[in-house]
Amino acid sequence: MLEHVELITLDLDDTLWPCFPTIQAAEQTLFEWLAEQAPQLTAAHDVASLREHRLAIARAHPELAHDLTEVRLRSLQRLADEFELPRDLPREANALFRRERNRVRPFDEVFEVLRGLREQYVLVALSNGNAQVEHTPLAGCFHHSFMAEQVGAAKPHPALFEAASRASGIELQRALHVGDDPLRDIEAARVLGMSTAWVNRDTQDWPAELPPPTLTIDNLEQLCSELNKLKQ
Repeated sequence: MLEHVELITLDLDDTLWPCFPTIQAAEQTLFEWLAEQAPQLTAAHDVASLREHRLAIARAHPELAHDLTEVRLRSLQRLADEFELPRDLPREANALFRRERNRVRPFDEVFEVLRGLREQYVLVALSNGNAQVEHTPLAGCFHHSFMAEQVGAAKPHPALFEAASRASGIELQRALHVGDDPLRDIEAARVLGMSTAWVNRDTQDWPAELPPPTLTIDNLEQLCSELNKLKQ
């Protein structure tokens, strides 16, 4: 079933680390910085209303759905214009958010498993989000990494998977994708001929309308165990 695998692609958010706490902390840090730099802005907005402002930008520009960084920057630019803030503030604020966005806390088993897998497979990180894996605690665990904003489309579009194949020189039929989202990760990879491993950390039910994944795992240690069976 997995004997042919040479390339392993991995989603990031909620696959290798919990996403929501990271975003929540980054947005809070950004808000506190804005309170110092632009108190007139934070007098009119809280974290929730700034988020809604950004989501409104995204809804108005569906062509930017894959580029979360650009959406956030446009939101900050419009707010800067509205409140007559310094022209460089949006980029400074966005850079601060990106730094905080990279302060992820991987699940306990992730680092050791990735370090072991990297010795046997080509590992490529693929994310619809905008965490820069080379600036996270998992720097050095991957041979390549790609974000949706880099390739111009988000999963389930095939662009990210195709980028991994080109970078590694390995066809997708010899690849395994590991992710938490049944549609954006698992089904998207399956239709490209990839093997799949669904990371189901919260004991969710698999959607009945979708073909099942190759593997269902609670954590990456189980993936490593399944792959090691092939070498016995």
